[in-house]
Amino acid sequence: MGQLGAGQLLARACRLMGPALPWGEKVAGGATRACSSTPAGDGPEGPARPRSYWRYLRRLVRGAPKPPYTRVCQVGDPILRAVAAPVEPAQLMGPELQRLVQRLVQVMRRRRCVGLSAPQLGVPLQVLALEFPEALFRACAPRLREARQMEPFPLRVFVNPSLRVLDSRLVSFPEGCESVAGFLACVPRFQAVQISGAVWQGP
Repeated sequence: MGQLGAGQLLARACRLMGPALPWGEKVAGGATRACSSTPAGDGPEGPARPRSYWRYLRRLVRGAPKPPYTRVCQVGDPILRAVAAPVEPAQLMGPELQRLVQRLVQVMRRRRCVGLSAPQLGVPLQVLALEFPEALFRACAPRLREARQMEPFPLRVFVNPSLRVLDSRLVSFPEGCESVAGFLACVPRFQAVQISGAVWQGP
């Protein structure tokens, strides 16, 4: 038998199993033991999350995803605590960095956030994407824009960024973080800072 591609293998598995999938199996006493896609009650690990059988099958066939991910790593992931490595000059125009930047921008815009770093997508490199488009700016209330001195700014991708404090007075506003999904906290920030570094211009 010749080798099958991932898509062909997935299609063949669908045909073999047919529409009637074994979502549960009978156990002693007539009860049904659910598989991992069946919602269960809350446990000590927190609320149960239903899982797609087809997503499980696709992952089984194609293997685990590799960074840069299409999702954002969440708090508790070791990569968020690791020190990111600087990007070497030889990597600046390479295809790996180009793919990383494209994925950063894609995820940042899909999540409608104003900044995302490479470690948040599982890549331990010093790369930062920032953007505050006009649409997001106008979605904020005028009073909020004035209080926070907000202004839209175009896409900027910094490689090996560094930060210099220009005004050390602290201001504090509620903020969210894509790596701590669903939470807001008042975060103190310096009044003014300067971010410098190599600006990625693309190939």
